[in-house]
Amino acid sequence: MKPFAWNLENEDIERERRKARELRASQWWKRQCAKGVCGYCGQPTPAAELTMDHVVPLSRGGRTTKGNVTPVCKTCNTAKKQKLLMEWTEGKPD
Repeated sequence: MKPFAWNLENEDIERERRKARELRASQWWKRQCAKGVCGYCGQPTPAAELTMDHVVPLSRGGRTTKGNVTPVCKTCNTAKKQKLLMEWTEGKPD
């Protein structure tokens, strides 16, 4: 699949994915998941079922930083896909 961001190379995306794997192993990430709440829908979710989502997706030029990742439920992560948060929430009922 072609990335959305015009200047991304496969090496850039792979580097960010490696950083994401490292961040998922960190105590910081474990504390984020321990809260047990999806960062998007706010539903209580067991920590083991929360996934890491890049608010600005890697394919859109986002980076793996603490400010760009959030724990979310699988349903929200799957529904958001590679959209920006404002694109995904646009038109959604509150």
